[in-house]
Amino acid sequence: MTPNLPEGTRIVVTSDDAVFIQGALHEVELALGLSAIIVVVVLYLFLRDWRATLIPAITMPVALIGTIVAIYMVGFSVNILTLLAIVLATGLVVDDAIVVLENIVRRRTEGMGPRAAAVLGTQEVFFAVLATTATLAAVFIPLSFLPGQLGGLFREFGFVLAFAVGLSSIVALTLCPMLASRMLKEGLKEPTGPLAWFGNVFASTYRMTLAACLNNPLIVIVVALGFSALSWIAFGMIQNELTPREDRSSIMMRVTAPQGVSLEYTRDQLQRIEENLQPLRDSGEIRNIYSITGMNGSSNTGFMVLTLAPWADRERTQNQIAADVTSAANGVPALRGNAMQPNSLRIRGAGNGLQMALVGSNYAALTEATQKLLLSMEESGLFVTPRFDNEPNQAQISVSIDRERASDLGIDITGLSRAMQSLLEGRSIVDVFVDGDAIPVRLLSSTRPINDPTDLENVFLKTGDGKIVPMSVIATLKENAVAPQLNREQQLPSVGFTANLKDGVSLGEALQKVNELAQSVMPPGARLLPLGEAATLEENSSGMLLTFGFAIAIIFLVLAAQFESVLSSIIIMSTVPLGLACAVIALLVTGSSLNVYSQIGLVLLVGVMAKNGILIVEFANHLRDQGATVREAIEKATSIRLRPVMMTMIATILGGVPLVLAQGAGAEARIALGWVIVGGGFCDAGDALHHPGILPADCPFRQTAGG
Repeated sequence: MTPNLPEGTRIVVTSDDAVFIQGALHEVELALGLSAIIVVVVLYLFLRDWRATLIPAITMPVALIGTIVAIYMVGFSVNILTLLAIVLATGLVVDDAIVVLENIVRRRTEGMGPRAAAVLGTQEVFFAVLATTATLAAVFIPLSFLPGQLGGLFREFGFVLAFAVGLSSIVALTLCPMLASRMLKEGLKEPTGPLAWFGNVFASTYRMTLAACLNNPLIVIVVALGFSALSWIAFGMIQNELTPREDRSSIMMRVTAPQGVSLEYTRDQLQRIEENLQPLRDSGEIRNIYSITGMNGSSNTGFMVLTLAPWADRERTQNQIAADVTSAANGVPALRGNAMQPNSLRIRGAGNGLQMALVGSNYAALTEATQKLLLSMEESGLFVTPRFDNEPNQAQISVSIDRERASDLGIDITGLSRAMQSLLEGRSIVDVFVDGDAIPVRLLSSTRPINDPTDLENVFLKTGDGKIVPMSVIATLKENAVAPQLNREQQLPSVGFTANLKDGVSLGEALQKVNELAQSVMPPGARLLPLGEAATLEENSSGMLLTFGFAIAIIFLVLAAQFESVLSSIIIMSTVPLGLACAVIALLVTGSSLNVYSQIGLVLLVGVMAKNGILIVEFANHLRDQGATVREAIEKATSIRLRPVMMTMIATILGGVPLVLAQGAGAEARIALGWVIVGGGFCDAGDALHHPGILPADCPFRQTAGG
């Protein structure tokens, strides 16, 4: 296109979302590769045999490639959400293979042949693998039913995880035993060395702590309840927001000048903002500024797009630069700027700060109350530039007619409004059609134009007795400031307002503060209505609570159907609260917020915790069917299942470490999700190994199967 442009004209890319998308995808690909390497290293440290390690290392890419094929077949795209799901699936898809392989290796260590160990070892964990797969799928499916815009976004996320887990179980029960029967030809011996010594010490310590817990179940339950209560208090201290603030290397700013100014005035003010931003351009933090004067047919508005330097080429974050951009705009007199930082999910109103409206029945009362509320918000110190959506600063002249005076003078005021319209801007009286085009004919005054409000007072009217008097005899003029337009929300009069949030203030905290401040200023019958991102936050909070309830209920029903026992389901589900409590503590300690990504991580954690409980309870039930007592079944099941549980949990935890250490494009979303997985996983390892044994050991059902 460049050769065809006029002389002196060139094309410049002002904003390119592909830069962020490519950067985010590259970072996710690095996290995926690092997670896969970490998982393989963990497997080798536990198995200490390269042939045994190679088996799950082969099954992992098979399951992941099959998941990508499934993404293509159902018409989904490879995007940030689906790739993030694949990163999480990296630690999950090897879980089934680890359980199957570990049992086969244990049988080979006992001296069993390769084929016999593969067949018998797989048969022993067949039901456990199916149960864990069904449980995890039952967790991910409810994500697809989240309401509103978020449901559409995470439908792909939930599908990818559900399909990856389902495919991993098929691979674990077919490919894994086949490879084990071929590759584990040589007899396996008990490993020796420092790692083996550490493993034996850890196992002995675990057996001692488990015996102490089984001997004092009441103390364990009290401690668990106390820790859960503490986490509930911590949950109320976590910042709540829709999405974490993302660094997309792009800032947008909406600029507003006083009502009634010319387009040239607004353009000059935007140029002054660009001059104030010149130091940021000289430092290299801002690469390009694109300005638009006049938006939506209004001459007093402007819009700016600021492209920042890539993440590796600057030291400060986008949020820090945005604060300087806002200061540069506010440094221009009679101008108000609002820096916006949109997120990757393109959620309505995202990046615009807090948007709300005061809804009632009277515009004047609502405007006065909103003005008081904005002053209170500014004094609170949590908000930046709280303002009306439609500033009530447009000049308006009201003409009040003294009808009694006009009647006494015999002045006919019937056509006064139309006459004034003709004097001011002309009045359309007819349309003339020329060649099919309608051309309006306007009636204009031939006298001198009205350039001042006082000119209206000198408009002359004819009285009943034929005298000529000025309009000021029967009318008074009043000049006041009004909003340029009157809005309605839910079919009621509304006055909207917006405020940016100071650094460290979450959207949920701001929403709560505004509700508190509004109680003392709202007129009777008025109420606050969240708009934009705030409305989506409330919708997400209620929808996520419902999703949690459905996930737990579905898991409970699936477990009850699989084990044909309500008690076994209760035992497995009893591990969930402590894991969620640890995740909440991790969010609080790291300063993370409760957002869409961390909530998805919490839902995922429910399934992961239930999975480990299934491995122990299923094997304990199997031992009881063989005649063991409850205590014997618990001690033997936990001892034998110690290694696979620790392998799967460490693989999941360390597989999430690359998310916690994420940098660059889209790092904020990955960090929020990673801390939930890592923090909750640390607690789940100990909880799953100790807690499932407490309830069955303390319940009255001590008879063996068939007893």
